[in-house]
Amino acid sequence: MNYRHAFHAGNFADVMKHAVLARLHAYLARKEAAYRYIDTHAGIGLYDLAADEAQRTGEAQAGIGRLDEPFAPEVEALLAPYREALAAVRARHGESAYPGSPALAREMLRRQDRGILVELHPQDAATLTARYETAANLKVLALDGWTALTSLIPPKEKRGLVLVDPPFEAPGELDRLARALVAATGKWPTGVYAGWYPIKDPREADRAAAQFRGLARPGLRLELLVDDTKRVDRLNGCGLFVINPPFTLEDEARLLLPALAQRLGRAGKGSSRVVRIGAAP
Repeated sequence: MNYRHAFHAGNFADVMKHAVLARLHAYLARKEAAYRYIDTHAGIGLYDLAADEAQRTGEAQAGIGRLDEPFAPEVEALLAPYREALAAVRARHGESAYPGSPALAREMLRRQDRGILVELHPQDAATLTARYETAANLKVLALDGWTALTSLIPPKEKRGLVLVDPPFEAPGELDRLARALVAATGKWPTGVYAGWYPIKDPREADRAAAQFRGLARPGLRLELLVDDTKRVDRLNGCGLFVINPPFTLEDEARLLLPALAQRLGRAGKGSSRVVRIGAAP
């Protein structure tokens, strides 16, 4: 895809990804025991929707901008952790701020939890370090994200969440994502993994998902489409492979994703999918 995320912060893909990610953080926080969060491709962590990059594309207006009107109460209950984290970020940084996954973690991790933010790009890693050097439970590593995925697991904590959100600049990266998640699950079977991917041609996602057929752990394939897929030269949607999902996530996604699809779809073309993968019953 080869883009700088500042141009796309707060778009429909961010809304879907961060709403689900907030559900995962909230679930892990139900138990008092600490958990580890690992973000393998962290970016710069925080974005300004009033900046020229975001204003130039207008994608935030068609994403987070469409969430101003409340949903039905049962959907709002599922969005609550995401909305609360967004409000906390804006209280810190101003009303035009939008959290990337590191800023979301900054608000949702508790004192006993630990987060590792991995970013290879030197300038972005420096920005990330400057932003979170005062957060005692966050550490920034300037490292290749794929290398980090294998070297940082298993952590000392028994529980944890790993987000793998690569830039998709190289050919075959979607297949690589699926292979990496399968391998990581073999190394740390109890971790919760969320792998984000773009959807242009759905057949590419189908091919990647096929790699989970022999996975011994349960998983979900969650997808949000905002347009039909007749044109495969544009971003039509996005998805998350979630391995070892909380037992509540499937039902939550079947309620949340259709509501987001209806609100965020282009010209009424929004749709969603929730599919079991791996050893899901």
